Amino acid sequence: MAHVTFVHGIANKPAVDRLLQIWLKALAFGDGIDLGANGVTSSMVYWADVMYAAPLPPEEASEESVGGGAAPLRLESAEMAGIMPLTGDVDMSWLANASPEELQLVNRIAAEVAVKSGDPAVAVRAELSAASVAVGAQLERIPLPWFVKQPLMRVLLRDVHHYLFNAESTPRPKETFRVRDEIRRRMLAKLREGAMKERPHVVVSHSMGTVVAYDCLKRVTDCPGVDALITIGSPLGLDEVQDKLHGEDGGIGWTRQDGFPSERVAGKWVNVYDRFDPVVGFDPQFANDFERGGQQAVLDVNEQNSGAWRHNISHYLRGEKLRARLGELLELQ
Repeated sequence: MAHVTFVHGIANKPAVDRLLQIWLKALAFGDGIDLGANGVTSSMVYWADVMYAAPLPPEEASEESVGGGAAPLRLESAEMAGIMPLTGDVDMSWLANASPEELQLVNRIAAEVAVKSGDPAVAVRAELSAASVAVGAQLERIPLPWFVKQPLMRVLLRDVHHYLFNAESTPRPKETFRVRDEIRRRMLAKLREGAMKERPHVVVSHSMGTVVAYDCLKRVTDCPGVDALITIGSPLGLDEVQDKLHGEDGGIGWTRQDGFPSERVAGKWVNVYDRFDPVVGFDPQFANDFERGGQQAVLDVNEQNSGAWRHNISHYLRGEKLRARLGELLELQ
């Protein structure tokens, strides 16, 4: 009847089969969309193992652990149960060998997401300021404590950098990847699988996965086309990310007036965001950044999530607006 290709985001994840089931369960929760019951097939573009040595163990692979963090933070307040800190430190030693261009990008993205870079050879440090909890004219209702936010931002900076600059990653001994090359290969393989299924074919991507999806659909000439694209909690609104998505090797890339991936997205692009999601930075809406022939074509949808950790994919997938748009794109409604 239809097919959905999911693309996960930053941070380590459970094994691919478990991760896919978590996403499907969150989407079906309550009165949601049960893809299987509706005859819709699905697959996951899995790339966590390009960055991490092993998947999250089963005891940490809960619904709450897949939205950009590892094990859930144990807090007494039920309201805070959605916070997903990244336990442990994040290795930032790669910054020591970064070029001036790479350091500039890292520092600019850090500033966009309310992080200030310290000594790049040591780690990215940061401070919360009034600007870091302000989005538009509104204050973040539940400001994230820095011990929660800092590890997330370190992972975001590393993953964005490694993908955009096609850096090397050695997650396991004797196993080294060129990050963008390997993730592109996996993305294209899943899109080709999806192209063999019944239509419509919809890509649903989250976090850094939105950058992967856009990069392939816009810039990779042999990428299969799809019927629609959904981006969730996306950093694509950041100027620094957009600047690295221009055409390469003579191919078509991002421009403000023709940023929409019309070459391979036949239908709609729906961008779902929460204004308090730290990964979207100060520009969660980007219809004006990815136009089609100078006309706005992206549908920006504000889906405010529950709890404090607003980047959580399980929370997004339970949103009524997201489900309504996905149902339309899959022609279930």
